Amino acid sequence: MASASLLTTPTTKPVLPSKSPTVFVGCAYPPALASSDEEYANETSEVINKVRSTINMDKSDPNVAAAVAELREAANSWVAKYRREKDLLGRPSFRDVYSALNAVSGHYISFGPTAPIPAKRKARILEEMDTAEKALLRGR
Repeated sequence: MASASLLTTPTTKPVLPSKSPTVFVGCAYPPALASSDEEYANETSEVINKVRSTINMDKSDPNVAAAVAELREAANSWVAKYRREKDLLGRPSFRDVYSALNAVSGHYISFGPTAPIPAKRKARILEEMDTAEKALLRGR
């Protein structure tokens, strides 16, 4: 039988949200303070270069696992910082980088950090990086 406390209605009023600043738990950057356009362009270019250099590494290179770990950290940081920015969500550069990071991360999570990326997937990722870079240069 259910306890009596579960069957009665609460006697306290629900707490309504206040107009005080919102606290973003688990988010490194509040959306309003995340970045400027210049910062976005610089960090996105860094991520693009890191993706290119990591997926073009030779599979026998002893630094592949460390490079993949560094890429995953950079990708997670980039995504956490920019995915809540409403102004960036419609940008082609954001869309392409996000898609490529998702493909790269998914591959390394599924197959391990030393597994080479298949040629077809690698070509698509590099193409997305190229289009994202062109869009960044245009301010999009």
